[in-house]
Amino acid sequence: MPELPEVEVVRRGLASWVAGRTVADVQVLHPRAVRRQPAGAADFASRLTGTTLGTAQRRGKYLWVPLSGAGTPEAAGGFSLIGHLGMSGQLLVQDPSVPDETHLRVRLRFTDGGRELRFVDQRTFGGLAVEEAEDGDPEGTPVSIAHIARDPLDPRFDDEAFVAALRAKRTTVKRALLDQTLISGVGNIYADEALWRSKLHYDRATATLTRPQAALLLAHARDVMSAALAVGGTSFDSLYVNVNGESGYFSRDLDAYGREQEPCRRCGTPIRRAAWMNRSSYFCPRCQRVPRDRSGG
Repeated sequence: MPELPEVEVVRRGLASWVAGRTVADVQVLHPRAVRRQPAGAADFASRLTGTTLGTAQRRGKYLWVPLSGAGTPEAAGGFSLIGHLGMSGQLLVQDPSVPDETHLRVRLRFTDGGRELRFVDQRTFGGLAVEEAEDGDPEGTPVSIAHIARDPLDPRFDDEAFVAALRAKRTTVKRALLDQTLISGVGNIYADEALWRSKLHYDRATATLTRPQAALLLAHARDVMSAALAVGGTSFDSLYVNVNGESGYFSRDLDAYGREQEPCRRCGTPIRRAAWMNRSSYFCPRCQRVPRDRSGG
């Protein structure tokens, strides 16, 4: 599942290539791609046609584009195009002459006749929808994701509030990092990386963290996602790409995730993988000691 850096790479591409352009035509080639649109594909296409796309926005792993345009339900603002990438969704900006991708699901053409926006999704777990935005929100945040917390790369993220909330929770530290109502954008990969950098075991109870430890964990989460963003995110296969179809390279720099039995880059002990909540957790058994008190509530 793409995490904050991968989604931010896509957001930046959309901001560069589609902001300010007016939709001339919408083709829905697979109904599952717009299943979150209550009234279906025809309603999705009707609401988008004639609108002008604003600057793409992101909160954690969630991506949307505010809409405006004369003669549409969105004319007065208050609606956004939201994109759920799921496990394999891609938003690609392609020249119209480029052959359709095998798993092309939705196509947006623009009045300027330039590059079109394509939603490609092999597994069809992702999708697009036109959703109502929160009243008076200048970012056009869709109502469905208004409860999602801000992420560590958001300038309005409140570090002190996060540290206090983290220590007050009755859970374990990795569960807390993946709680999108506490902190958004952190998924399995970057949680393992931040915990490795912080020398914290994933099953450590949050109540046992000191303020400096909690603050350091946040700093490492922010640093590792910033480093990943600088090289285009983490791509293990051809699924996670930017709007030009290019993969990211942070997988080469991962210290814990996916490195089972490889030596820890800090102490040389083989990295271990443990089953965790239908996923895997990667950690160094020497640097990240199993906590004595594993009761996280």
